[in-house]
Amino acid sequence: MPAQLSVVVPAYREGRRIFDNIKRLLGELDKLSVPYEVIIVSDGNTDSTVSEARRIESPVVRVFHYPMNVGKGFALSCGVDQSVGELVTFIDADMELDPANIGGFIEIMHATGCDGVIGSKRHPDSQVSYPRLRRIQSALYQLLVRALFSLNIRDSQTGLKIFRRQVLREALPLLAVKRFAFDLELLVVAHQLGYRDVREAPIRLDYQFETTVNLRSAWNVLWDTAAIFYRLHFLRYYAKRRAELSSSGKNAEAIAEAPFSN
Repeated sequence: MPAQLSVVVPAYREGRRIFDNIKRLLGELDKLSVPYEVIIVSDGNTDSTVSEARRIESPVVRVFHYPMNVGKGFALSCGVDQSVGELVTFIDADMELDPANIGGFIEIMHATGCDGVIGSKRHPDSQVSYPRLRRIQSALYQLLVRALFSLNIRDSQTGLKIFRRQVLREALPLLAVKRFAFDLELLVVAHQLGYRDVREAPIRLDYQFETTVNLRSAWNVLWDTAAIFYRLHFLRYYAKRRAELSSSGKNAEAIAEAPFSN
């Protein structure tokens, strides 16, 4: 039976950890009684990530590798291109986000018919060790996101998300970010395409947050965020890119189905 659920796992420098992590993921997916596939995408790894991932003997697991480290966003896009499920989930290979959450996300999708469900560290039911300073930093960033893009969400960056395939089919070809703010750009473009019913769900997160954010990473996220705003409101990049794809015949059927709002 073809997979109904595709789970895309971007992996970078996971080494020997990835074998146990994927086995844990498979154990949780087996409980769902849904035909699934797991697509692991190695983002230019030079360690043992690929060989360890390929040790997993399961017909539902496929491993893809390319030689250059391009970024998580690029890895996710590649994984989606290889997937077949009508529901597509993203989860990070470190499994700091509990894969048991996926079942709850699917239940929300089926119950509401929404376009996507995203994990939120700031959901009141989330189980996360979250220091006060980091809460403030996250809250300020999400206020910025809401002001710039009118997205009614509290956390765009958590690495566990699920979307209907159609949303990704239309949005991904328009994206420009390959690394730091890919999640935000995906939500912004989907919103502009009319996919605005995105629900937030609680998560369980094993990672203990540090009290501060790496300044370089924070700067990169802010830079990418500003670039998304500039492309959207000044360059009209996404609308132009969509028109280019339509005129060239790429993804034309999907592109024709929903108007793009500027």
